[in-house]
Amino acid sequence: MTDGQQSGRDAVVIGGGLAGITAALALADAGVRVTLLEGRPRLGGLAFSFQRGELTVDNGQHVYLRCCTAYRWFLDRIEGTALAPLQNRLDVPVLDVARPEGRRLGRLRRDALPVPLHLGRSLATYPHLSLAERARVGRAALALKGLDLADPSLDAQDFGSWLTAHGQSARAIEALWDLVGVATLNAVAGDASLGLAAMVFKTGLLSDPGAADIGWAHVPLGELHDRLARKALDSAGVRTEVRTRVTSISTDENGTWSVQVPGETLRADAVVLAVAQDEACDLLPEGALDAPENLREIGTAPILNIHVVYDRKVLDKPFFAALGTPVQWVFDRTDASGLREGQYLALSQSAAHDEIDEPVAALRERYLPELERLLPLARGAEVKDFFVTRERTATFAPAPGVGRLRPGARTKAPGLYLAGAWTATGWPATMESAVRSGVSAADAALAALGRPRPARLFEFEEAA
Repeated sequence: MTDGQQSGRDAVVIGGGLAGITAALALADAGVRVTLLEGRPRLGGLAFSFQRGELTVDNGQHVYLRCCTAYRWFLDRIEGTALAPLQNRLDVPVLDVARPEGRRLGRLRRDALPVPLHLGRSLATYPHLSLAERARVGRAALALKGLDLADPSLDAQDFGSWLTAHGQSARAIEALWDLVGVATLNAVAGDASLGLAAMVFKTGLLSDPGAADIGWAHVPLGELHDRLARKALDSAGVRTEVRTRVTSISTDENGTWSVQVPGETLRADAVVLAVAQDEACDLLPEGALDAPENLREIGTAPILNIHVVYDRKVLDKPFFAALGTPVQWVFDRTDASGLREGQYLALSQSAAHDEIDEPVAALRERYLPELERLLPLARGAEVKDFFVTRERTATFAPAPGVGRLRPGARTKAPGLYLAGAWTATGWPATMESAVRSGVSAADAALAALGRPRPARLFEFEEAA
């Protein structure tokens, strides 16, 4: 902010992931002059793409659900909705390798009926659970629906113990609850906060019939979260600087913020800190939070992605989930990657604590035979390429007690706000949580700056 410019209209957003991009767009749409700073050479945070020869590879498979209304707003805002379509109706093929070939396929899908009847037929015919287990799942789902998400005691309990107490067998947890929960929470039921798990299942499966319909990018993530996001930021008048790492932030006696980057000091009336929790802790000025050490207590959880390119088509579905095998979820990324011959499959392995540092050779030896067990056509196919991507700190760990550690958007330092999927959005570490956090930070900043909320800013509902 230079002399003569109108005060109260300059903001710096630190971090160019989904949270930072959202905050920058929301502030700019309200008439605030915004500078967005990102240390990486690209936008998108941990949802990005890179080149491997002729392939365009996503670092990991990301999906969203119809109930992810904030991320859907984000896609619309960057004009990317058509590139990441939703299923017409939830339909998840589930293969169980423990069953004889020809009888391995089950499906989790919904009917056009009100909640909870929309899943009734699917559950009643789900072959991977016994009749008694299916009945007990229904009773547990009704008990889950009755939980009050505003009850702080839920955060202190683990989901696995709650499921066991409500009659869920180890098989039911593996074949249903963890099938969904590991992918959305990045933790098995025993390691997950009941509060976060209840939020996921109540919102995704027990709120609206179409809430759990799955969407995913049919183009590389970089096309959405880097190229289209950058285009939207440019159109909104945001100054975007990549390869620009912030070294410190401070405020003067007039309440103006100084943001230090190599070779430049940026001055602003508002700063949004939209970086990972450890980095946020390093940059926070003294007194900004009552207990800044809480940020370092928020654990992280890894996701391992295994990429296999075959010389021919071995999978005729866009994706499937698996039981009785280390394989969790498998997606066909052939068209999105630009592959012209053969088929490219991406395996998304959440909560991969035991495998995240294993050598590629060991992972190849383990997973190629598993894919052959699951996909008969893979048995005679040539593997043209096999590689892995590792996100050791892919998400915050949704462990019991994490809720009390997650800060809100406002800090005790006037004009300084926090954003990121790890902040107190009520959601686990998802793209939805990141976008919601950016909206919350922008809302708080605009209120303090006396700026009206932009008309096109997403009006989201808090989780019921």
